[in-house]
Amino acid sequence: MPKALKIKKKVNKTKPKKVSKPKETSKAPIKISKTYMPKETEKYMCEKHKVYFRIKLQEWRKELVKANNEALYNGSMDDNSISADIVDQASSYTDKNVEMKAINRQIKLISEIDKALIRIKDETYGYCLDTAEPIGLKRLMARPVAKYTIAAQEKHEKDEKVHADD
Repeated sequence: MPKALKIKKKVNKTKPKKVSKPKETSKAPIKISKTYMPKETEKYMCEKHKVYFRIKLQEWRKELVKANNEALYNGSMDDNSISADIVDQASSYTDKNVEMKAINRQIKLISEIDKALIRIKDETYGYCLDTAEPIGLKRLMARPVAKYTIAAQEKHEKDEKVHADD
């Protein structure tokens, strides 16, 4: 009988190569002038555009929060003026109701601003949530919290109307 052959496993004794991480280039934050306006000639949603809209949204949010706080504070100060006249009481109640509805709308808007700021961070700001097409600078300038292209927005509004009629 033939002798059993010894089969040696060839072992790779070389050390695994270290995978080097790409060097992170420290990007200096983009600074824009206070008079800067996004231009159609620039690459859509370039860093300048994102900085511009982030600043615009943050300032708008700050104004809304300040206005809401003042309205709530001033509204609570008026509670002491309880009138004996029932017509005055009704008028005061109606005024407060209108004021609270406005505050609620502004709170919803603040929430939309926060969502837009998150979209800027995750690089999806300026693109339609439905179609992923660019929303367009003109639309974003008019409505910085816009989430849809005009066509997609019209479709959403039409769908809402159809469901509201049911």
